[in-house]
Amino acid sequence: MIKHPIALAGIVLFLFAVAGVGLVAVVNDQTKTRIAANERQALLDQLNALVPANTIDNDIVSDVVSVSDPERLGGKETQVYLGRKAGKPVAAVFTSIVPDGYSGPIKMLVAVRTDGSLGGVRVVSHKETPGLGDKVEERKSDWIYSFENMSLENPPLAKWKVKKDGGVFDQFTGATITPRSIVHTVKNTLIYFRDHGMSLFQKAGA
Repeated sequence: MIKHPIALAGIVLFLFAVAGVGLVAVVNDQTKTRIAANERQALLDQLNALVPANTIDNDIVSDVVSVSDPERLGGKETQVYLGRKAGKPVAAVFTSIVPDGYSGPIKMLVAVRTDGSLGGVRVVSHKETPGLGDKVEERKSDWIYSFENMSLENPPLAKWKVKKDGGVFDQFTGATITPRSIVHTVKNTLIYFRDHGMSLFQKAGA
C-alpha cells in the first residue's frame, strides 16, 4: 500500500504518459498505413488510365525497375512500371521528367506498348502558368491526348516537333516552350524504349 499521495500521483501520471505515448504511436502507424494505401491507389489509378487493368494481370505498382538516363528521361533515376499479361510484356510506364518546362521541371507518366506505340501520356506535376502552360493538364485541355497511339514511325522522327518548328503537334497560344519541351521528352522516352525496352522486363524478372 502506498502511503505517500505524491508518490501515488507520480505513478498515475507515469502510467497515463505511457498509455498516451502508446496511443499516439498506434494512431501514427494507422495514419501512415492509410496514407501509403491512398498513395498506392492513386498511383494505380494513374497507371490504369494508361495501361487498362483488363490488359494486364500483374501488380503493376510493384513490378517496377529503376533506370538512369538523364539525357533522354530527364531525371537521375527514373522509375519504370511494367505491365504484363500471363507473364508476357504488355507496356512500360516511365516517370519521365521534362527538365526545361517554362516554369520548371514537369513530371509525366509515359506509357509505351511493346510495339513501340504510346498508350498515353499524363502530366503528374508542374508549375506552369495558369491559363497558358497548364493546358498540359487533361482537366484543362485535351492536348495531352494527342500522343495516344503515336510512335517513332507515326509521325516520322523528324516530325516529332510542334507545328511552329515544322512538326505535327499543336503548341499553345502564347506558350510554345512547354509543349515543345514535352514533345521532346516523349520522343526521347520512345527512343529509350526502342533501344532498351524489352531488357527492362528481363531486368525486373531476374
